[in-house]
Amino acid sequence: MEGFSKQCLHFSGCLLEALCRSAIRPPPLKCSASRTLQSYIHQPSPPLQSSNNAVPTPGNCQPLTCYSSTGTHDGAHRIVRMATDARPAQPKAILRGHKTPVQAAAFIRNNERLLTGDSDGFIVAWDLTIMRPRAVWQAHNGSILGIAGWGHDRIITHGRDNRLVVWRLTTHDEEVLSTTLPLDPAPESRPKPWMLHVLEISTMNFCAFSYCPALPENNPTTASDEILLAVPNTLSSESIDIFHLPSRIRKHTVDFSASSSPEPDKKNGMAMSLSIFHHPTNHHLTLIAGYERGLTAVYQLAPDSSTWKLSYQSNPHTQPLLSLDVSPDKSFFLSSGADAIIAKYPIPPSPATPIAENPIKVVNTRHAGQQSLRIRSDGLIFATSGWDSMVRVYSVKTMKELAVLKWHQQGCYAVAFATVNPPTASSPSSSSSSSSSRPQHPNSSEETLVPEEGKDSKEVIQVPKMVEMTVREKRIHHAKTAHWLAAGSKDGRVSLWDVY
Repeated sequence: MEGFSKQCLHFSGCLLEALCRSAIRPPPLKCSASRTLQSYIHQPSPPLQSSNNAVPTPGNCQPLTCYSSTGTHDGAHRIVRMATDARPAQPKAILRGHKTPVQAAAFIRNNERLLTGDSDGFIVAWDLTIMRPRAVWQAHNGSILGIAGWGHDRIITHGRDNRLVVWRLTTHDEEVLSTTLPLDPAPESRPKPWMLHVLEISTMNFCAFSYCPALPENNPTTASDEILLAVPNTLSSESIDIFHLPSRIRKHTVDFSASSSPEPDKKNGMAMSLSIFHHPTNHHLTLIAGYERGLTAVYQLAPDSSTWKLSYQSNPHTQPLLSLDVSPDKSFFLSSGADAIIAKYPIPPSPATPIAENPIKVVNTRHAGQQSLRIRSDGLIFATSGWDSMVRVYSVKTMKELAVLKWHQQGCYAVAFATVNPPTASSPSSSSSSSSSRPQHPNSSEETLVPEEGKDSKEVIQVPKMVEMTVREKRIHHAKTAHWLAAGSKDGRVSLWDVY
């Protein structure tokens, strides 16, 4: 019996030694973005200097991984990864404070602030450096339909109370505003920012406004204080009114029902989503509208003319269109609807005969009700928020799903991207703008050295100067440079993700 025990111990020791000497390849890791990552195994290498040496993790996934160092007969060390499936992606922050569903979201001030609006008409300006509210007020007596920043000190809000309001919101204004969240009881009414403009408009439907500069960028008289606003018409839900601010004059009314549509007898239904801009090629004022019938239409206004002409239309959706967004270069736009379709369309530079109707690509995502759709400022990815509480990230080029972000338990109604690589405070026309806008290390600044007299070189050299940043400066830098994705939900919460 004693001999048998010795043989078992000897066999166990041999088996353990064989396992240590062989590199066992574990199963591939699966991350939350539906990607498959190959295991990472070090080949024989010199002995480790410290047990705290870090082994890089591929991609942005953070799998539950442990590492084991095993010795070999030749004195070398081999590191074998033993990992379990990756944890699901988690938001960087959850902003709690709205009492009712969050209906709209927008980043302003180079990503330092996130504006969110709810069904009670409350607006919350979140400071992303500390993830706390800086200003809270009730902007409308009805649900918020849309929010946007206008320059650095103004914001535009659109509510179901038939009003569109332009507010002045500076850092100084925030100091005198309330920070009591809508979820918390307020002993007295919250003060409001200074109201600059008010437009009485129609809100018979759920269509939010869209705006653009009053003049194209190539016009030398372009002023940042003048914009054009596109909103649904008061009397006809199929028509679009275009107002000028600050004059508040209605400049145009685009009547789609009496247009040159190939199907003039077919009702389009209410306007559901709008986008207005100046075409980058011919600088024509361009309007894109999505309708209750699922139709998308592109109209253009020729210079020195008051006639709008249809340049494109398509109807890949079988149910009402819910959201659309235009690419940063204005060459195409995307749409989502109550059905499971996401479609990509061209934006023609000018009207053609016959009118183009074929979309670039139509994808059946099998996920109905992707309510809000936004394209990131770099034009690489776009995201949707769905009735099924999921936030989905897609590739703009391939239209394939890249990631599914799951945290909310109820439907998501709003999604917004932060601006990637936001502009610096220096003027674009400044001769030093190219150097000042270059990315720097968070803990460094640059010192300018002027060449000495008598030197032939005329270059101005930028020498890195290491300066320790304060905690506040690090937070501001992170808030401005992070690739934020915000999602507002029916549960009144806002999830903040850092993606791609």
